[in-house]
Parts: sequence; structure tokens; C-alpha cells
Amino acid sequence: MLAMPSGTPACPDADRQHRLAAQLADMIPGAATIRVSLTDPKQTWPHLHAVVKDEAGKTMEVGRTTARVAGRWILRVWPEVDWTRPHTFDLADATLTPSDLFAAGRGR
Repeated sequence: MLAMPSGTPACPDADRQHRLAAQLADMIPGAATIRVSLTDPKQTWPHLHAVVKDEAGKTMEVGRTTARVAGRWILRVWPEVDWTRPHTFDLADATLTPSDLFAAGRGR
């Protein structure tokens, strides 16, 4: 990433996270959260798995390619996160939280 003369990044990470949220909202209309993990219940080895939910917390049906692309984009924005645990990306406020904490705190 390019830096300005002051040494600060030209594109702060918060902007990147908000752009990602906007892109995913456009790609998956009605989506409120996306839960990403490397434990697909249909696979015996680590495999990217994404679950999209609407505002009511109901799971939305999305294509395999769409789910995989959304999951990969989220992984790339937060490469430093411990992806051995599932995380949920909230599209409304562009935040990523561990899924167990997210479920306990917000009920989604």
C-alpha cells in the first residue's frame, strides 16, 4: 500500500473494510452478516465455508461461488486474524468479530 509523506497509509484499513461491506451488500442483496470459517461441515479437511444471514438472522441461500468469493474477500482484508476460529463480518458497521462472541452479544 502506498504511503503519504507523513508515513500514514494512503488508504486506511477502515476504508477498506467499509468498501468491502458495500461490495458484499451489492453482491448479496439483503445480507446482514457473513460467517466465515475454515471448517466446512461437508469436508473432513480445512475448507473455506461462508454462511450468509439476513437482518432477521435467517440463513440466505447463495451460490457456492458467491459464498466462496465473499469468504475469500473477507479473509484477505483480515489476514492477521486467527482463522482457526469462525468469525462474523457485519455488513452494517463493517466489523469482524469472533462468531462465539458475536452470537452471545448480538443474538445473530
